[in-house]
Amino acid sequence: MSSAASEPIFADRLLNDWLASVGLGIEYSRAEANTLYFRDGSGREVPVLDHVCGFGSLIFGHNNPDIIEHAKSVLDEQIPVYVQLSRQSHANALATVLNAILRRETPSGDGDYAAIFANSGAEAVEICVKHAELERRARIVRLTDDVLRHVEEAREAVGAGRATVAETPYVQVGAARDDREKLEHLIAEIGRRNAELVAKGPVHLALENAFHGKLVATVQLTQNPHWRMPFIALSSSTRFLRADRPEEMKGAIEDLRESLLDILVADGAVTVVERDFPVIGAFFVEPVQGANGMRPLTEAAAREIRAVCDAVGCPLIVDEIHSGMGRTGAFLASSHMGLQGDYYTLAKSIGGGIAKNSVALFYQDRFRPEFEVLHSSTFAKDGFSAAIAMKVLEMLEADDGRAYRVAAERGERLMEMLSSVKADFPGVVDAVDGIGLMVALEFTDQTRATSDLIREKAGSGMLGYVVAGYILREHRIRVLPVGPAGNSVRFEPSVHLTDEDIARTESALRDVCAIIRDQDGDRLAPR
Repeated sequence: MSSAASEPIFADRLLNDWLASVGLGIEYSRAEANTLYFRDGSGREVPVLDHVCGFGSLIFGHNNPDIIEHAKSVLDEQIPVYVQLSRQSHANALATVLNAILRRETPSGDGDYAAIFANSGAEAVEICVKHAELERRARIVRLTDDVLRHVEEAREAVGAGRATVAETPYVQVGAARDDREKLEHLIAEIGRRNAELVAKGPVHLALENAFHGKLVATVQLTQNPHWRMPFIALSSSTRFLRADRPEEMKGAIEDLRESLLDILVADGAVTVVERDFPVIGAFFVEPVQGANGMRPLTEAAAREIRAVCDAVGCPLIVDEIHSGMGRTGAFLASSHMGLQGDYYTLAKSIGGGIAKNSVALFYQDRFRPEFEVLHSSTFAKDGFSAAIAMKVLEMLEADDGRAYRVAAERGERLMEMLSSVKADFPGVVDAVDGIGLMVALEFTDQTRATSDLIREKAGSGMLGYVVAGYILREHRIRVLPVGPAGNSVRFEPSVHLTDEDIARTESALRDVCAIIRDQDGDRLAPR
């Protein structure tokens, strides 16, 4: 419902004004498959081909009739939706299906994953942040317990005269009357230094151009400084690594290395030694970087990331929120590059386009059972969203995974079309990247364009939005830029994408590419 100009506005004032300024300020009234509808000034319903599809949330399209029918039947059965702190077998049934799929798609093909359900992708990532810290703290406790045990062993050995305190470069203890006093000074200084280290928060690893959400913890894993920097003091720090330089990852790990000091008794001497301290909390990775032009990881990067996590002992968290659930032609995009995670996150299409749902999956050998009590959510694993998720999984797996094959084939056809446009407009289109139905087209740098409008929009990072507004206005096709990249457009349709849809999209892209090539910026301006 639109508001009259005289009515007060309490939601989306700034956002709606901005959308109108770039030609995207349309309110849609109906949706089905890959089509949105709005009503024009005369009340006529106008169809729009939707390539955004809920930022990739609609693998089966808007209001899929099979999912809608199932949802109605679930509601008609009056199943309990919110019954917290009761036995909820639907959660385990859903986790069982997910485990069967993961065993098929992960490289090792073994192992089970414990499931913690949530309401959104960002929440699922935050759950992983919390569990990773629980893991890290358990490692710290084991380390500090070892140190305390070794302290008592040193006290016993020195007190019995079986050991003396050796000089150490790590700690200067000053003058002491005897080895007992020297040892106590040493113990006090080591305890002080270790306590400072233990009190520090973790450093997480993520890839440059990462997007993992905008909540308190997840925004620190999301590189875009416009979103991250205002809240940098609220959460743990993140070291961002380049996916295209896997050989540099080990060096970055060495830069972060810190050591806990320990005391050992050997050969009649008390010595101080360094022990690796778990500084790194986790490595967060998107198999296909949705905010970075839909670029998939290379197999080389995937191998190095796995090797880094194994060397450090931190969990590898594979964020499949955007790329999972069949969008790339497989249930897990990470299966394409042989990457196996210790944790996985899934969301978006698991809700079938009508429910809010997500899940964090933890390799059973790493999962800490007490986490099921330490973390909870009023609206997680509710009966309705779980029933919808089961239907989505059933549809994905039906006919020996036909949906995956369709996504791969339709994505290949879409990529062929985009590559053809790139070939014909080499000065306008810089790159086409992606996999399956997760594809992006990137324009060349237009910050030195001769057209005032094109140059200004490119310089402000708004060119992609103005292009999207033009394509919507003139071709009735909905696209949006890829994440913060203002010189690109994304294509994430459902499996219902037709050859006719692709042809329409090609015509629209060729039109807008010709405008940029000819520097006819006035045609792009919103009206």
